[in-house]
Amino acid sequence: MVSVGTIIWLSSELMFFAALFACYFTIRAQSESLWASQTELLNLPFAATNTTILVLSSVTCQLGVFAAERGQVGRKGSIFNVPGWGLREWFILTFVMGAVFIGGQATEYAELIHEGLTIPANAYGTVFYLTTGFHGIHVTGGLIAFLFVLGRTYLARRFTHEQAVSAIVVSYYWHFVDVVWIGLFATIYLIK
Repeated sequence: MVSVGTIIWLSSELMFFAALFACYFTIRAQSESLWASQTELLNLPFAATNTTILVLSSVTCQLGVFAAERGQVGRKGSIFNVPGWGLREWFILTFVMGAVFIGGQATEYAELIHEGLTIPANAYGTVFYLTTGFHGIHVTGGLIAFLFVLGRTYLARRFTHEQAVSAIVVSYYWHFVDVVWIGLFATIYLIK
């Protein structure tokens, strides 16, 4: 039931982001010259690196899910024995990668604000910060979910099926957030 409920909830989130994409393309169609001048401010190599970190975090998240499905909550052997990692190690790495992504977004925001691109500056600034900002809020929500799952693994006496389901559900959300970012990245950074 938890998985089905999560999928239904993610469908509503998909509608939310679809509305943001519609807003972006509608305003862009009305202000083509503004888009041409403002997209020059974007740092594509930096954003591509940040995107790669987020996409790779989906891989580490899924490796954590595979460990949860095996019932392996912790690592077997040394920390350097990566094939022996359990749910905790993979989810901690995913958390760190997600936090690095958020830090990268904050760095990019600071640079763009320094360049004069703010929410009230123009229509481009408004839709840029709305779309990427709401995505950043969703990533932060995912990071909080990872902390809850990790906390449960440390507090529980034994790893249960319910904890594995929690890890799987969090992975659904994380993969969703990553796919949305790929769409945002392509729309904002590649389609100029």
